[in-house]
Amino acid sequence: MSTAALAMSASLGVAEPLKVGFLYLTTPGDHGWTYAHEKARQKVQAHFGDKVKTTFVENVPEGPDAERVVRELARQGNKVIFGTSFGYMDPMLKVSKDFPDVHFEHITGYKRSKNMATGNIRFYEGRYVQGIVAGMMTKTNKIGYIAPFPIPEAYQGLNAFAIGMREANPKAEIMVIWANTWADPVKEADAAKVLVAQGADIMAQHTDTPAMLQTAEKAGIHGFGQASDMKSFAPNAQLFSSVNDWSHYYIAKIQQVIDGSWSTGDGPDHWAGNTWKGMADGYLVLTPFENMPANVKAAAEDAAARVKAGHNIFTGPIKNNKGKIVIKNGESFHDGNLWQDIFFYAEGIQGEMPG
Repeated sequence: MSTAALAMSASLGVAEPLKVGFLYLTTPGDHGWTYAHEKARQKVQAHFGDKVKTTFVENVPEGPDAERVVRELARQGNKVIFGTSFGYMDPMLKVSKDFPDVHFEHITGYKRSKNMATGNIRFYEGRYVQGIVAGMMTKTNKIGYIAPFPIPEAYQGLNAFAIGMREANPKAEIMVIWANTWADPVKEADAAKVLVAQGADIMAQHTDTPAMLQTAEKAGIHGFGQASDMKSFAPNAQLFSSVNDWSHYYIAKIQQVIDGSWSTGDGPDHWAGNTWKGMADGYLVLTPFENMPANVKAAAEDAAARVKAGHNIFTGPIKNNKGKIVIKNGESFHDGNLWQDIFFYAEGIQGEMPG
């Protein structure tokens, strides 16, 4: 828009659109994590129309380069900036202090400032349901699990999966490979092949591409999709996908900025400031249960209903894989525990934790 046109808009009382920027770790072509964020961004644009103008930068590595991109988005006039990966936390926190009039939103982290909020989805809820299905479906009692980095959300998901699995099948075991990547189709496929060779007949993942499920399809076994519906890549292998719908969070927070009611939500309890919602709120959606017997489907539906009704998955007694009680009988983990005290391998997970 020209300077003259801008002046005319101002004189007519026409508000300029709110500029909103997004940082993506990969591209929407990952068909998983980033694809889910891009679908949410499109819903944002459709919801607000010409009230907002969204833009995104893809393939932004976690670390120093993220700081450069966040800073540039702020300089370009974006008044809301969403960083969509855990490793953007410290770079965004640093930049937030230099742009006090910009609203920074970090996805999946826990550090906040006066103008930086955090939002997350309870991914572990879906993995609990996955664990129940896996425990009932396995014939070898060996489940393959590809994990990303040893951070709280990864342990939440892995342990929730193990808890559900052992509820359904006390003999089942999880073989876990830490890929140390969020999205690398070659590494994910290689890890999946190793797990299949070791006898896994059910596969799960916390990495972001369909490579694991495609490997499962070729091997004639089953698995679960991550972040987005991956059925089209493995129609015979997918049991269900845990789908992240970020649009609820994005639309709510942008509306708060428009209304002038935006805040980090911090209160006396530090963890209360983190917007963290799951299946009950539509942030986490499970696709239809398929490629499974009727009794397994019924168990999955029951587990999902219990989670939506408020069932606390991390309720004791829960042991680690050494036989030590980590959550006592009658006690449950609250949100703070899920960030600080989740670093253990639950019963049923083979091997040693990464150093």
